[in-house]
Amino acid sequence: MNSPLIRIGVFYDGNYFLKISDYYYFQHDRKARISLEGLHEFIRHQVAEEEDVDVRLSQIIDSRFFRGRLSATEARDKDRLFHDRLLDDILMNMGISTHYMPLKTRDGRLQEKGIDVWLSLDALELAMHKSLDVIVLIAGDSDYAPLIKKLNTVGTRVMLLNWDFKYTDFKGENRVTRASQQLLDQVTYPIQMHEIIDQGLTDGDELVDALFVNTPEPAAYPSTKPVRPTGPTAAGPVGTIGISTIKNLKNGFGFVVMPPNNLFFSYADMAEGDFNDLLEGDWVEFTVGRNHRDEDCARNVRKVEAPEMEEGDEDDYGDEQEHEDHDEHDEHESAHSPERM
Repeated sequence: MNSPLIRIGVFYDGNYFLKISDYYYFQHDRKARISLEGLHEFIRHQVAEEEDVDVRLSQIIDSRFFRGRLSATEARDKDRLFHDRLLDDILMNMGISTHYMPLKTRDGRLQEKGIDVWLSLDALELAMHKSLDVIVLIAGDSDYAPLIKKLNTVGTRVMLLNWDFKYTDFKGENRVTRASQQLLDQVTYPIQMHEIIDQGLTDGDELVDALFVNTPEPAAYPSTKPVRPTGPTAAGPVGTIGISTIKNLKNGFGFVVMPPNNLFFSYADMAEGDFNDLLEGDWVEFTVGRNHRDEDCARNVRKVEAPEMEEGDEDDYGDEQEHEDHDEHDEHESAHSPERM
């Protein structure tokens, strides 16, 4: 087509993108998730710069998100249904088409199979039938190398958004995320996102700052009297609403004081507010739940104001906390992990 418009297609390897977003949320100093809206605006400007056109002529006409997904039953057991739906809502509001394949169990582990093939076939088909000028690939696996070769043969330029970073996970193990060198060698426009983001944040670049979600301050909630649940465990039956303080926080998970055991929770259990805004000692409201190991945990966690204690309650509650602190429950920090979700 003889048109000055640069037609862009954006293709997400979903797990790769979510890993990047988690890194900036938990490990990077920015402590925020990637904004899809901000990312698409960045892509438009980056393509316009590389193609030497006005940004108004650089337009995303299609975007697709590919990811392996738990079945409804498995997601319910792992309390993932809400978070999957939340992600769907964000993608839907951005006009990003979602493509899911069921996760397969192999050697006792859930594995993602076939997503790279589906993404590649879809990208090639759209490049040919929609005459895409530039395909932006958000991925890092060398399995996408054949796709890039095919796109090169039909005259579609490929921009690869790639990240290179290292971090230490909650187990103390070193992790590395790096795009395949094979991809970097074959694409038209390799974009080193980690360098652009770090430099842009230092320089106060508005386009880079808009790459991140600006989380609003958590709302204040009315004070309530602490609940003293009773039952087989001190946490009470599933569904019990409790209020207590945070004992520990580390790499996206933490523990709520609830004698005789601390209740594990993770960033995925936040009902409102931002996990990174929490501090040890903060008061939170939560719902008692059960994880996949049939152990008590905290769900629907949200920060609240310190409750107004009735006379005598404050001393009683302080005694419970003091008793709990001497029970050497720090072993939970190694026994509980995000795998318990």
